[in-house]
Amino acid sequence: MDLLRTAITGNVTRNNHAFVVHEIGKAIIKGDYEVGSLLPGDAELAERFDVSRTVLREAMKTLSAKGLVFARARIGTRVTERTKWNLFDADVLTWHFEAGVTEEFLGHLSEMRLSFEPFAARLAAKKAGGEDIRKLHALVDGMAAARSKEVFAVADLDFHLALLDASKNPFMYSVGNLIEAALVSAFKLSSPVEDDTHETSVRQHRRIVKAIEAHNGDAAAAAMETVIIVGRDRVKGKIV
Repeated sequence: MDLLRTAITGNVTRNNHAFVVHEIGKAIIKGDYEVGSLLPGDAELAERFDVSRTVLREAMKTLSAKGLVFARARIGTRVTERTKWNLFDADVLTWHFEAGVTEEFLGHLSEMRLSFEPFAARLAAKKAGGEDIRKLHALVDGMAAARSKEVFAVADLDFHLALLDASKNPFMYSVGNLIEAALVSAFKLSSPVEDDTHETSVRQHRRIVKAIEAHNGDAAAAAMETVIIVGRDRVKGKIV
């Protein structure tokens, strides 16, 4: 829950390595270093960030693992094409939000959620046990009781991750970063707690659980689609 926790508190502690990774990664996402361009040389970057060459080299390895750069001997480190970036990576998603979220980016996130969350709900309707269903009901209760957008956001994320867990497919849970990214955008731009949609949002989430409890996969999938689409449209209206 690192993405959401950072969005809520605004606080993050980084060592030298993490600081360099964050600053260069964010600059790449923002376009300060254009796709295909060479990054400044090691000596310049080490001086700029006041770190050793060793720290800088390790930072570049991390950025390379995230798909943002690749190094060539005697040429330098080049920014890769956007299609190479690992958008499932929590840091890469964070940098997108810090760079400024666009309607297009949020649309892509919603499309990805629609591609797997309704099916996860369908699987949960088939495979979820009694404890899974009790947990989902309790998390919806937490959303209903929330009186701040921070508490609501955490309960909302916990609900969606618990549903992925209830699908009993471990590959589902591994894409939780995408859900968290979508809910971070909702937290920053709009929250049901702040307007008259709080009860409606709770009711829509409860509908998912009741469908799972009734082992009705079609209804569970349809209810999940509604939650994603309504949330997408609410946030979209807040983007300037």
